[in-house]
Amino acid sequence: MTDATPEHISVMLNESVDMLVTDPAGTYVDGTFGRGGHTRLVLSRLTTGTMLGFDKDPVAIGHGKALEQEDARFTIVQDSFANMAEHIPSVFGVDKVDGVMMDLGVSSPQLDDASRGFSFMNDGPLDMRMNPNAGMSAADWIAVAAEKEIADVMYQYGEERYSRRIARAIVEYRNHTPITTTKQLAKIVAEAHPNWEKGKNPATRAFQGIRIHINNELGDLETGLEAATKALKVGGRLVVISFHSLEDRIVKQFMKKMCKGPDLPRHLPIQNAHLDIHFKTVGKAIKPSKGEVSDNVRSRSAVLRVMERISE
Repeated sequence: MTDATPEHISVMLNESVDMLVTDPAGTYVDGTFGRGGHTRLVLSRLTTGTMLGFDKDPVAIGHGKALEQEDARFTIVQDSFANMAEHIPSVFGVDKVDGVMMDLGVSSPQLDDASRGFSFMNDGPLDMRMNPNAGMSAADWIAVAAEKEIADVMYQYGEERYSRRIARAIVEYRNHTPITTTKQLAKIVAEAHPNWEKGKNPATRAFQGIRIHINNELGDLETGLEAATKALKVGGRLVVISFHSLEDRIVKQFMKKMCKGPDLPRHLPIQNAHLDIHFKTVGKAIKPSKGEVSDNVRSRSAVLRVMERISE
């Protein structure tokens, strides 16, 4: 597969790396390598430190392999960051690291390459897989999924309020014609959608929901957050950039639980103040500057959150 797509612009690049790198001789994980924007800046801040990158996308892995040849301090693995605990010891020789970064969601090259099937803006095969060589494509799933499952996926992961109506239209269409392209699906959704939002394509939420489901993005995120906290040494930081409310809600609630403990009923004799807390949040949530949003409109919904381990 060739990569003739526009360059990916790393969101909140300096802010995130400033938060991540606390030790120039440390060990760091980039859970979503992409085109290596964050990784390259981290490496520029390291002296004897080393870095491990993860990505599912074979095109991203190709870029990572090229960086491996340029910089011996870096290693790339084709896998989900949810499985980082399986790889950290073999790469670093230890099971604890100084920092983990996760830049969530889909990258600009994936969106802009019609052959990947992520976007409703350009016609292409209805795929949507981060790794096109593994799992079920969106077209395969839509061909066999029950109407209720399709509706639930669009509602839960895309927050599409008209999901049942759209799912019904999808099933009726597939009964006589296979749905194999992004243009087909976008047209079905648009025609079934009764309330188009100004400035937003009516297929936006449906495509988001299906993509998240196909790639198990929220499941991987929940597992990856747990794995990252277990992998952090004292002083180590978890830096997460999310791009929609579902991701950010998971990250925010997870960090709140780890830094303050679970919400307990008032009548219980043990309150959060007496719990053994091992993490703290670092600063408040950060959003892109007006200048960054102006330069890269896809950054407008991004939220950066940081958590640090303070004790074992």
